[in-house]
Amino acid sequence: MKTAPRVGVFGLLGSGNLGNDGSLEAVLGYLRAEHPEAAVDALCGGPEAVTARFGIPATRLHWYRGEYRTASRAGAIAGKGLGKLVDAFRTAAWVRRHDVVIVPGMGVLEATLPLRPWGLPYSLFLLCATGRLLGTRVALVSVGAAEIGERPTRALVRWSARLAAYRSYRDAQSRDAMRAMGVDTARDEVYPDLAFALPTPGANAPSEQALSSPGPVCVGVMDFHGGNDDRARAEEIHRRYLDGTIRFVRALADDGRPVRLLTGDDCDASVVAAILDAVDSPLVTAAEPSSLADLMKEMAAADTVVAIRYHNLICALKTGTPTLAVTYAAKSEALMDRMGLGAYCHPARELDADRLLRQFRELEKRSAELRRTLAERNLAAVRQLEFQFTELTAALFPATGHARTPARQEAP
Repeated sequence: MKTAPRVGVFGLLGSGNLGNDGSLEAVLGYLRAEHPEAAVDALCGGPEAVTARFGIPATRLHWYRGEYRTASRAGAIAGKGLGKLVDAFRTAAWVRRHDVVIVPGMGVLEATLPLRPWGLPYSLFLLCATGRLLGTRVALVSVGAAEIGERPTRALVRWSARLAAYRSYRDAQSRDAMRAMGVDTARDEVYPDLAFALPTPGANAPSEQALSSPGPVCVGVMDFHGGNDDRARAEEIHRRYLDGTIRFVRALADDGRPVRLLTGDDCDASVVAAILDAVDSPLVTAAEPSSLADLMKEMAAADTVVAIRYHNLICALKTGTPTLAVTYAAKSEALMDRMGLGAYCHPARELDADRLLRQFRELEKRSAELRRTLAERNLAAVRQLEFQFTELTAALFPATGHARTPARQEAP
């Protein structure tokens, strides 16, 4: 009698980031459709939330519950240090119970937002190293990567990728970054982000009224302070981004446009509050999305979307809504270029409300044309992900898959 495969999923899941949870949802959809016999559980940041929403058992990623709080006192520092040691044994014990562990998308190989080496990079290294030692196949599926300058983080990320049994990336820049950091990517493939595999709300065909009068605009916001290399000027970057966004939203409201503020992570709520406080208009309201599906419903009802978070952009593009990206990393520019909207990017670190408004108005003039382009690109993305899921089955579940050589596992 064949034993059901034991599959683990790993990452900062259930921790308030809608994009991460959307990537998990896409992988669970694949597993339930193609491998319904698989026993699935998670090692993640928010186990209670993952179990409640997705119905799978989940284990806390970190032994020390104060992991995400800044440690300033001796007791907290000691607790974090002890936690790192305990996590090595906990991770090994969890990995040993699985045949396969999937890291579903997410930017696990990048540091485009503030990141310390002893956080996720260390946890990912433990996963990949124990997977190699214990014979459990670890798959990094449609992940994001960026070249990292900080040496400890760079080393942990590089070795994590080298030790994984399967790697694919969500854009060519990610693969190029890992190659530049010393990973052999000759047999690694590039596929769209996993969120493109999620169901899409009904098509957003503009009504006759919408064609004659401008409709709502969704503005995705973020608690943005720059990345790892911007720590010295993080507050300056945040203030410029927030002030520019407030001016942009106020200008839209002054033009009579209903504006819907959207977030992608729990931490973005403070930015929404600041905008609502600064722009006193009944036309400006805030949504409270709890999933990428919620975001897509909001965006499908809009004429245009302006967004900064990567998965907010994906949701907008996936609904076929013309989108302007406020970008803080090359991944967003690559995404917009792939979807045919490469001309509509604006730098988050140098946000200029006047220039953003000009780009917004140019985008709206081409709305009908861009909707057709997005429909074509979305269809292609879905087909590419279907092919990747076939590849995954061959690489990770050879007893049920098709005859194809899986991605190479590098020697350490």
